[in-house]
Amino acid sequence: MPALNAGVQAPDFTLEGMDGKQFSVREALKHGPVLAIFFKISCPVCQFALPYFERLYKAYGKRGVTIVGISQDSKKDTAEFIGQYGITFPVVLDEKPTYPVSNAYGLTNVPTIFWIASDGEIEMSSVGWSRQDLEQINAKLAEAASTNVTPLFRPGEDVPDFRAG
Repeated sequence: MPALNAGVQAPDFTLEGMDGKQFSVREALKHGPVLAIFFKISCPVCQFALPYFERLYKAYGKRGVTIVGISQDSKKDTAEFIGQYGITFPVVLDEKPTYPVSNAYGLTNVPTIFWIASDGEIEMSSVGWSRQDLEQINAKLAEAASTNVTPLFRPGEDVPDFRAG
């Protein structure tokens, strides 16, 4: 369980993106909520989950919510991972070996996901893989984008309800 739960003000951070640009959560919040996805490339649950977040990004893009991945790995290793798993949403790098942003958010496991409302308050946090949480995030994204919910899971897919991070 993450140390930061719903109702807590999200710590501000600025990190370098894979594109070399700075990403600031404070600046992103000026444009709407932020979905922050913390991950590590060696994590099997992250490898399983991130392609589903990519589906969400493709469905809702930049329509009312900023989706950002926060990697706990090097730029080189992260680049290989996002290429292998087809990730196109923005990814920033938490600074090794101290991981200041991961620590500020109280991470104990990855993946850990935070829905940060426009006012900077955490509305939702999730650790590991939770199909129910992902469906809730899907609904929140659709609401923020002022559109209908896009089906996330494909017919015939074997999608577990839960996998620990």
